[in-house]
Amino acid sequence: MSTETGKLYLVPTPIGNMGDITSRALEVLREVELIACEDTRHSGMLLKKLDIKKRLISYHDFNEATRARQLTEILSRGDSVAVITDAGSPGISDPAYRIVRAAIDEEIEIIPLPGPTAIIPALTASGLPTDRFFFEGFLSHKSGARRTRLEKIKTLDHTLVFFESPHRIEKCLRDMLEVLGDRSACLAREISKRYEQFVRGSLSDLVRHVTDRSVKGEIVLVVNGAAAHQKSTTE
Repeated sequence: MSTETGKLYLVPTPIGNMGDITSRALEVLREVELIACEDTRHSGMLLKKLDIKKRLISYHDFNEATRARQLTEILSRGDSVAVITDAGSPGISDPAYRIVRAAIDEEIEIIPLPGPTAIIPALTASGLPTDRFFFEGFLSHKSGARRTRLEKIKTLDHTLVFFESPHRIEKCLRDMLEVLGDRSACLAREISKRYEQFVRGSLSDLVRHVTDRSVKGEIVLVVNGAAAHQKSTTE
């Protein structure tokens, strides 16, 4: 890996099942000079399981701007850097954007690796149309802002994909039901983990499912787009 400038690798890590790490990801993590990660303790435990000893540096939402400059300097000196997150693909609702932009500006080679993400498994197992989808990520934790955003995207024909946290899931589903109507949907929980679960039905079904229930783990919501919803209500 001796080049004039180093290479910036974007390396997905398992979202649950350790078997989802790719051989290419392992190779890159072993070869780079530095690994930038959200939480050095969390990633340190991951690397220990993978039997990889490497220098770690924190790279998260609160220091992203400063770290992007520092990492660019390191890359410019010839050292290669891997960016990882606590789980999944860097840059998808996780830090990576700033270092990617900085690397592009400095004409540093960026190598994104394919790998684990919760979006595609949730979508493909949902039973909803997969030919076109719109990934919204996390909606606002404030109901007013959440409903305003849902109003803006409710006419999209694409299947809608969201991330949500367990403690907000009921309120989020109730807002979706009110703004989007009672569309077909799927709540995917703990994908690739021991208690993986897919709850399919209408939004009102999902509301009933989570009401007065302790919901745990990472959640992906997949919701019918406007065209599919209208078609189902007229059939």
